[in-house]
Parts: sequence; structure tokens; C-alpha cells
Amino acid sequence: MSDQQFPWGHNRRYNDFPGYFKNKFQGRVQKVSVDAGFTCPNRDGTKALNGCSYCNNTTFKPDYCRLEKSISEQVQQGIDFFAKKYKSMRFLAYFQAYTNTYAPVELLKERYEEALQNPKVVGLVIGTRPDCLDGEVLDYLEKISKDFYVMVEFGVESVKNETLQRINRGHLYEHSIQAIEETAQRGIHNCAHLILGLPGEDRSDFLIQAKEISKLPVENLKLHQLQIHKGTKMASDYEKQPGEFHLFSADEYLELVVDYLEHLNPSIIVERFVSQAPPNMLIAPKWGLKNFEFVAKLEKLLEKRQTWQGRLWEEENRRK
Repeated sequence: MSDQQFPWGHNRRYNDFPGYFKNKFQGRVQKVSVDAGFTCPNRDGTKALNGCSYCNNTTFKPDYCRLEKSISEQVQQGIDFFAKKYKSMRFLAYFQAYTNTYAPVELLKERYEEALQNPKVVGLVIGTRPDCLDGEVLDYLEKISKDFYVMVEFGVESVKNETLQRINRGHLYEHSIQAIEETAQRGIHNCAHLILGLPGEDRSDFLIQAKEISKLPVENLKLHQLQIHKGTKMASDYEKQPGEFHLFSADEYLELVVDYLEHLNPSIIVERFVSQAPPNMLIAPKWGLKNFEFVAKLEKLLEKRQTWQGRLWEEENRRK
């Protein structure tokens, strides 16, 4: 396939997020994380008390996200950090920690709108669970999305209900289908977050996952390899029964991601392939690779194999 034939309009072999965003906003846009003090039904006793077995929120929360600081202060500190390099950069307030639609809608409005008051903030990215989005919240998000960029990022994690039960997610894949379809119908941007390597799943499951996600109106996709974080139930399980886990080597995961991309709908924008927990919180696997280094290796492998995102998806859909 020549460069001009890729359906996303540039010469990368996958539908990349930075390229999409730069084109959409005609400039650089950066997420700044916000901890708004929300909790999660999987932690407050509504569904469970201990959360998902793999989850430790401190692995991805920047130092400036402290609850003693207001949302305005957190946003401004994030902006100050990034704006040193790019003066014209604009920002999205990223409500990331825990479940950021799990509160009365009036409280959500108060906290979202505090972030939107900053003149450099052009929108919101809201991390949540697919079972924590009711009609009232959707109505509100649909309303503000007419003036701001609004994306809801769902922790889907797996398309297998057996796996979701095993990792104590507290919801079904059917909840993810419904949530993704409802946001798409209302013109609210969405993102699906999925983990490759969860216990009990293998390569065939991951490729089925790519095909299943491709059937939905998913706009963005975040993938990452399973990591064992300190302080989690999964860390305890791993210590007791390491044979129950298959933790990828970097090269093995690279091959899997290429296989996954081949089955992925080319209209889906891939936002991330790997996650990188702080070294002091990571038990395994320890690759020693930065995100950009992984992406560079991935692009070389795609070129070596002369393949691209959606190659097999296109063939499969032509046969239907």
C-alpha cells in the first residue's frame, strides 16, 4: 500500500492520535491531569471495597494532582509545566483518577466547569467506568460538547465477562457496548481502554477483542500491556501463583500489537500502545523502554512486515 492509500491521510501505518489531534486543533494540544476527589463504586462498597485487582491509581497520577489543591490550581500547574516549551499550546483537563462521572450531576458540573474556566482549556477528557453514566450526565455532556471538546474514556479492559469477573471489575462487557454506543449517538467523543495480557486470556482472545471492538463506534483506543503494580490484589495473586500470569517480553508484545492492529477497524484512532508505571511501583514486566522507543520499534516492525492497521479487517469486511 502506498503512503497516499492509507485511509487516515498520512504515511504512518496506523491511525495515530497526535496526527489526528494536531489536524483537529490546528496546533498542539496537551492533556493536564486533574484529581477531582471522586471515588469509585468498586471501592466505596456499592459494588466492592477493594477495587479492580490490577488497580493502583498512584501509578499514573502526576505530583501536582493533590487534593489539597483546587481544580483550578491543578490545571494551572499542569499548564505552567507544559507551556514552558510551547507557548501557543492549548489544553484538555483530564479527569483521570478513579470514576469521574460517579457523583450527582450538580457536583460534576461544578468541577468540570471550574476546569473549563481557564482560557487555555479547550475541553475535557473524563475517565470513568461504563456502568457509571446515566441519562442526566449524558444530557449535560452532550450540552457542553457543543462548545468544548468532550471525550469520555471508558475502562473496558476486556471483552470477556469471565475475565472482568476475575479481575473484579464489577461490570459486564455489555455495559461497555451500551456506554460507547450512547456517547457516539450523542456526538460525545469516546475512548476505550483495554489491557492485553490479563490472566486467563491468550493470543486468540486478544485478536477476538480487536474484532469485537471494531464492531463498535469507538473513536479512540488505548492499549497497554499488563503490568503488576505494588499494593494491588493482583500483586498478591502473582506472588502466590506466578504461573497463572503470562507477562510479555517487549518483543513478544510488539508482535502481538502488530497482529492486533491488522484486525482493528482503521477508523479507530490509536492513542496509546503501552503504559509505563513508575519504576518504584512496578513489579513486572520491566522492559526499560520509553513509550516513544516502543512506538519507533512498532513502526519499524509494521514496515518490515509490510502491514498496517486494518489490513485484515478490510479483507474480512470485503468478503461479507
